[in-house]
Amino acid sequence: MAYELKQELKLTQSLVMTPQLQLAIKLLQLSRLELVETIREELETNPVVEDIAETGEDGVDAAKGEADETGEEDGTTNTQETEKSEEDWQSYIESSGDYGGNRLNFSNRSDAEDDDYMASFSASTGGLSEHLMWQFKMSVLAPDVAAAGQFIIGNIAEDGYLKLCPDTGASLSDVEAEALAVAEVARHTGVSIDAVEKALGLIQQFDPPGVAARTLRECLLIQARQLPVRDTLVEEIISRHLGLLARKNYKAVGKLLGITIDEVAEAARLINKCLNPVPGAGFGADIGSAIVPDVYIHKDGDDYVITLNEDGLPKLRISPYYAQILKSGGAMPDDAKEYIQEKRRSALWLINSVYQRQNTIKRVVECIVRLQRNFFDKGLQFMRPMILRDVAEGIGMHESTVSRVTSNKYVQTPRGIFELKYFFSTGMATSDGGDVATEYIREKLKAIIKGENPQSPLSDVQIVEELKKDGIVLARRTAAKYRETLGIQPSSRRRMHY
Repeated sequence: MAYELKQELKLTQSLVMTPQLQLAIKLLQLSRLELVETIREELETNPVVEDIAETGEDGVDAAKGEADETGEEDGTTNTQETEKSEEDWQSYIESSGDYGGNRLNFSNRSDAEDDDYMASFSASTGGLSEHLMWQFKMSVLAPDVAAAGQFIIGNIAEDGYLKLCPDTGASLSDVEAEALAVAEVARHTGVSIDAVEKALGLIQQFDPPGVAARTLRECLLIQARQLPVRDTLVEEIISRHLGLLARKNYKAVGKLLGITIDEVAEAARLINKCLNPVPGAGFGADIGSAIVPDVYIHKDGDDYVITLNEDGLPKLRISPYYAQILKSGGAMPDDAKEYIQEKRRSALWLINSVYQRQNTIKRVVECIVRLQRNFFDKGLQFMRPMILRDVAEGIGMHESTVSRVTSNKYVQTPRGIFELKYFFSTGMATSDGGDVATEYIREKLKAIIKGENPQSPLSDVQIVEELKKDGIVLARRTAAKYRETLGIQPSSRRRMHY
C-alpha cells in the first residue's frame, strides 16, 4: 500500500455561531420580563452601555450613530457588517433546531385586600419556609420542641405539606401516614414523640391555614377547625368520607351519615369555597405573576394597529464618555483600551439583537393578524387552521424563527390576552366541506359539557353526536383526547349522585 502527501484547495461554506448570533437567538426566545432582566444585568456589568430612557433619546439610533463613528477603530460595526450579521443570524436560525381539571377548586380567602396582602407578602419574602420560621421564632419553646420544629419547617414542601414518610412499598391509611411522619421527625432529631407532636401542633396553627399537614384529610381538617363558625358535619365528612366526596357521590355520603343530599351538597360547597387543598401555593415562585403583554393590538376603523410594549424596557446607547475616549485615541494602557473595546462590542451586539428581536416580533404579529383576520373580526368560530409554516412563508423567515418568537410571548387584543402560540392549530374538516380550527372544537366541547345535566353527564359518544349537529365530525377517541387535554374527567367521574 502506497502513502503520499499532497495539498488540496477545497472551498466549502459553513456557518460559525458567533457570540452575536448566540445572543440574538437567546433574546429572541426570551419573554419580555426575561428580556428586561437580561438587559439590566448587562447594564450592571458593562460600563460602556447606558440606559437613556429618561432623556427621551432613541437608544437604537444613538448606538448606531456611535457605531458609525468608531466602528472602523475596532472593526465592530458598519452598514455592510450589520447587514452581514443579520444575514448570518437568519441563516443560523434556518439551519438549526429549537434552542436548547377536575380537582376541587378551593380558596381560603375571599377578601380582596387579604389576597393583595398575601400576594405582596409572598413576593417580598424568601418563601414559605422563611415565613414559617419567622412565626416560629416568636414562640418561647423547650430545646427539644424547638429542634423538632426547625426540622419540621425544613421539610415542608412548596405545596405546604410535611413530606417525610419513607417509601415502604405499602399503601398506608391517612392515620398511618400521619403517625409515620411523626416517628420520622423523632428519629432524625433524637427527641421524643411528645416533643414532635407539640412542635407540629404549634406549626399547624401558623399562617397559611393548613400548613404542615401530612395528608389532604388533615390539611382540610385543620382549616375546617379554624373557621369562624365550626361545622361538625363538614369536619365529619372530611374525616370519614373524603373519598366519596371527591367522587361527588353525595347520595352515599348522605346515606352513611343519615342526612339529606342537600345537606351534603351544602357542606361540599362550604369546603370548595373556604378550604384550600394546597396551602403553600401562594408562596410559590410562579404563583401570582401577572401576564405582561409583549404586543398590543387595537382596532382603528377597519384596520388593526400593532404596538410593541416597551414600557420598562431600557433604551440603550453607547456611553458618550467611553466613545470619546476611543475616538480621541489618547494615551491609554493597551489592556484598558482592549477592555473598553470588548465592552463596546458587547454593548453593540446587545443593542442590535434587541432591535432585531423587536422587529421580528412585530413582523410575526402583523402576519398573524393578516392570516387570522376573521378571528379578530368575528370571533373564535372563524379562527382558521394555521401552522408555523404559514407565518414563516408570509414573512420570509424559517419556521424555527417563528417558533422562537411565539414562545412565552403574549398579545393583548380586543378579544382578550392570548399567547402567540394560541393562534396556531391544525384543522378538522366539517360536514359542509370547510375547515375549523381545533381550538374552536375544544371550546365547543367545553361548552357542551358545561351545559350538560350533572346527574346524567354526556358520554364521549354523546358529545360526538352534539358536535355533529354543528357540522363537526369527530371520532369518539378524538373527542376523548380533546376532553382530556382540557382536564375534564370522563362522564363516570362527572356524575353528581343526587
